[in-house]
Amino acid sequence: MIAEEKKLKLIVNIPAYNEEKEIGKTIERIKKSFQQDFYSIGDGRSIGEKLVQVIDDGSADKTVAIARENGVDLIISYYPNRRLAYSFKMAVENCLVNDADIMVNIDADGQFNPDDIPKLLTPILEKKADMVIANRFGKYRAKNIPWIREFLNKLAAHIIGFFLGQKTDDLTCGFRAHNRETLLRLNLTNIHFTYTQETIIDAIGKNLKLKWISVPVTYFENRQGKITKSLFQFINNSGKIILKAIRDVRPLKFFGWPGIFLLLVGFLGFAIFFFNYLQNFKVTPYLNYIIFSSITLLLGIQLIIFALIADMIKSSRQLTEELFYQWKKEKYSSAKNKSR
Repeated sequence: MIAEEKKLKLIVNIPAYNEEKEIGKTIERIKKSFQQDFYSIGDGRSIGEKLVQVIDDGSADKTVAIARENGVDLIISYYPNRRLAYSFKMAVENCLVNDADIMVNIDADGQFNPDDIPKLLTPILEKKADMVIANRFGKYRAKNIPWIREFLNKLAAHIIGFFLGQKTDDLTCGFRAHNRETLLRLNLTNIHFTYTQETIIDAIGKNLKLKWISVPVTYFENRQGKITKSLFQFINNSGKIILKAIRDVRPLKFFGWPGIFLLLVGFLGFAIFFFNYLQNFKVTPYLNYIIFSSITLLLGIQLIIFALIADMIKSSRQLTEELFYQWKKEKYSSAKNKSR
């Protein structure tokens, strides 16, 4: 007899904070999207169980009650509000505890269409990607998105892609799908702001396969963002997360390239000094060249040393993370077996 193919479990996760106006409609749309042909005659036939999960991030309104009224399958609620990164951490842990094979993350406010979920699932089901991120700047350009937010996102994506050696299209989109391997391997160090940039950088650093899929999205006019209250705060928080993540994932580039640049500038300064010195054999008129070049060379050497030390720390951290991955794999496998 041919063994029956193991059916996969899909959990669609909704992070929510004071979303009583939209959460019910979003859950209803997601459950309705499960009726698409994709799940019965398409690639989604391998998905046997489809659940909706809400992570209530300390809402002060009726978000939880309305979610339950609309048939949410899993719900985690805690106080006080701890922001999106912590919410994502709780979502991942609960999905692993509930034996999810794939987790899709989608916003609660209805800006993304649940009917687009199969677009994100297909590359994972075909084993062409471990994590699939919706791209708001590809074939379907996001409507009504503030131009400054679009510009900063594209700029950050180019910078990240340059340092990591992989093209990145959209760093901050929360509409994405993850297979179980990704959920086990991702480790968030920042749980006080957002997870979107850090998880992409972490996944690339761990050689997981990422893919961006263009989806249509419309930003609601006059809707206030809940992650940040100002553009300056968004840039400041995102910048710190990105810098720390790149430092940990690509330390040789992060410290080494600036170090090499300073060394070259220092050598150039000495070359200019010697060229002028050989004209009249006088040091005093060109003393500034010596001082500037010496300082630059010292700084360059320090950065090169930092790069080598940071690379050794990275190797040690990779061993620790591999042990942590094996521990999580065993932990959630044990939890799954106990629940049977």
